[in-house]
Amino acid sequence: MYPEIEPYDQGLLDVGDGNRVYWEVCGNPYGKPVVFLHGGPGGGSAPVHRRLFDPAVYRIVLLDQRGCGRSGPHASEPGADLSTNTTWHLVADLEQLREHLGIERWQLFGGSWGSTLALAYAQTHPARVTEMVLRGIFTLRERELDWYYEGGAGSLFPELWERVTALAPAGDVVNTYARLLNHPDPAVHEAAAVAWSVWEGSTVTLRERPDLVAAFAEPRYALAFARIENHYFVNRGWLDEGQLLRDVGKLAGIPAVIVQGRYDVATPATTAWELHRAWPGSELVMVPDAGHSFDEPGILRALVDATDRFRV
Repeated sequence: MYPEIEPYDQGLLDVGDGNRVYWEVCGNPYGKPVVFLHGGPGGGSAPVHRRLFDPAVYRIVLLDQRGCGRSGPHASEPGADLSTNTTWHLVADLEQLREHLGIERWQLFGGSWGSTLALAYAQTHPARVTEMVLRGIFTLRERELDWYYEGGAGSLFPELWERVTALAPAGDVVNTYARLLNHPDPAVHEAAAVAWSVWEGSTVTLRERPDLVAAFAEPRYALAFARIENHYFVNRGWLDEGQLLRDVGKLAGIPAVIVQGRYDVATPATTAWELHRAWPGSELVMVPDAGHSFDEPGILRALVDATDRFRV
């Protein structure tokens, strides 16, 4: 990755509905605009994400989507209202941020849920997109959710899955956790949040990383992450089934690199393959020895190669 850098501009953008979205810009103030879309939803951005782009060339925009990271109100707060936190609110937030920063067109970079949001935004505003770099493709189809939350992935991690299902013994994990995460008793909703979040933190890398799992287990982070992510999954992202693959023709002419770990358990490779097949001109880079996380060596190398290629 590129060396560590600090933002030269940052702020909180009032996007309506009582929400303030944190944003920052670093790199070259006159450079090529790129926006980093974090995963989750609810994961937030981090300083390490700035290092995926050549700071001499790129004007690098990072943001924390509604309810997480440095945005407010934070979804971990008592009585957090997520009714105006939807895919289409986030798409509108991106447009408002683009206009606020005076950017005409920008490159989209998104992994996991960030790939979902990138596809939704680009299909809504294709004229605003120069290129796309996507990782760990997730389109919120029923079978993708069933794989990760109804036992498919659990067959690979039975000891971890048992901790998740201990709170949902009757199955229907997504809907059961929706009730637990919004229970008024902190002992109930905090335990559910940590169980939900740790499941993801434990399965997104090819080899489990204790430091990453510990970060996912931090209570405030876990509660916002789990509440927002579960809220999106209960509502299927406010997308028609298969919508993002159905409408991929709207992206015709937008150069794209799709980076996918062969052993990605969270978002299995079949979705990346189907997106690539449906998107003429897209390039698929299948990393043979990686899981889901952006910073696994083979994935990281492919992502930086892609952003370097799109510098001009």
